[in-house]
Amino acid sequence: MTSYSFLRAAFSVIFAVTYVFANDTLSFPQGFLLGTATSAYQIEGGWNINGKGESVWDRWTHDNPNLILDHSNGDVACDSYHKYKEDVQLLKDMEVDFYRFSVSWTRILPTGYPNVINQDGINYYKNLINELLANNIEPFITLYHWDHPEYLDKMGGWTNSLMVEWISNYARVVFKELGPKVKYFTTINEPADVCQGVATDKVAPGKNLGSPGKYLCMHNILKAHAKIYHIYQTEFRKQQKGQVGIVISCPGAFPKTPNDTAAVDAIFQFVCGWVAHPIFSKTGDYPEIIKAHIADNSKLDGYPASLLPTFSPKWVQYIKGSADFFGLNHYTSKLVETVPRVEGERWYDYSGVKQTIDPSWPKSAADWLRVVPDGLRQVINLISKQYDRPPIFVMENGFADECCTSDSSRISYLRSYMKAMLSAIYEDGCNVKSYTAWSLLDNFEWADGYKVRFGLVNVDFTNPNRTRTPKLSMNWYKTVIKTRRIDSIFESPDVVNIP
Repeated sequence: MTSYSFLRAAFSVIFAVTYVFANDTLSFPQGFLLGTATSAYQIEGGWNINGKGESVWDRWTHDNPNLILDHSNGDVACDSYHKYKEDVQLLKDMEVDFYRFSVSWTRILPTGYPNVINQDGINYYKNLINELLANNIEPFITLYHWDHPEYLDKMGGWTNSLMVEWISNYARVVFKELGPKVKYFTTINEPADVCQGVATDKVAPGKNLGSPGKYLCMHNILKAHAKIYHIYQTEFRKQQKGQVGIVISCPGAFPKTPNDTAAVDAIFQFVCGWVAHPIFSKTGDYPEIIKAHIADNSKLDGYPASLLPTFSPKWVQYIKGSADFFGLNHYTSKLVETVPRVEGERWYDYSGVKQTIDPSWPKSAADWLRVVPDGLRQVINLISKQYDRPPIFVMENGFADECCTSDSSRISYLRSYMKAMLSAIYEDGCNVKSYTAWSLLDNFEWADGYKVRFGLVNVDFTNPNRTRTPKLSMNWYKTVIKTRRIDSIFESPDVVNIP
């Protein structure tokens, strides 16, 4: 072999190895789980049949249709209560590893108390679980996705410390009835968003109690989460051998002024660490910056004590470590900037950080959602560094549009965010275990009603049959799941190929 031929062969080998390595970063690690998700109120319908009780979202949408963009509600929604087998076939067609769904508290316990258990509700979820398992799909249950019983809300809901016992008793029923066939549970979905319904009058239950209600709500939620975790740990884990986590919404944050790392750190603690720090940090309890800022603001506002309740040392230890994994919901990011504080005046928005949107970021149909894939990588890294690399399950990530099945923008969004997540795994060494596309179906999108769509599958809400039609994104995701790669090329000429 001539020296030229040898060099050419050597460079060919180097190029091939480099090409394979580079493209491996577009493949999912062995054992990585890919799935999709929904929540009970958003898809089930059947709001008052077969023994189901009234939830706060049932009451809210009926009493306040003017606060829903299209004046709609979840009375029928996708009618998944009757059409769950059809939904499972869509999941089977995609060959997902798992399906994340939530259980309706009032479908199982109509009044919220365990003295009246609705067997029809239990049977519905058992049938769904059996249908999933028969099709090799792992059920992933969320115990609470915002829809607690109206009956309990009349007694204070999340502002009543008894809610810790009420939801724990409900969880015990779910573990007993459904746990033998379920290996993954999450306790509470997006606690900060739950507490918005206490602080404001914009979403259910609309208590409009401001900051005092918001901080009390979170305090009780953290206790409730820990109590549920320990119930599973002591009463069910040995037999069922499952895992229990919590789902926290953590947006990305990028400094408006270069090197303003203080703003990024502060907003992470106020938005994500508020929930995560008591559970996942080595010290437990709320982040110090939150305790300090809220104490300062409370004093300046004339309150006799901080609006942030205090955990006893016993509760700090009880909550700390009460999760087997970190459930992460992530959609978008914000620009952040530190607002200088004048001595004797309040911290700006308690955090001392102003949040805005970069107008150059691509839009979606939801005002709050801009496309910023690097935000997912950033958040995964922050969680990993702050909390010693916990297992991270990405539980929601999705794109909003207004219609149609030709949703190339959704494909582009999902692919770009998956790519950012894979960079966090391969380049940054983060411990991410799953990815969940939100959502399986177009559904009731809370205050946006049916105007904003997140589904991989289109639902015709004008048709009594709620006809389902797969979108291009479902076919793309199906190929991703089959090939375990995100650079998949479609054979079908009808499907947009994303480079």
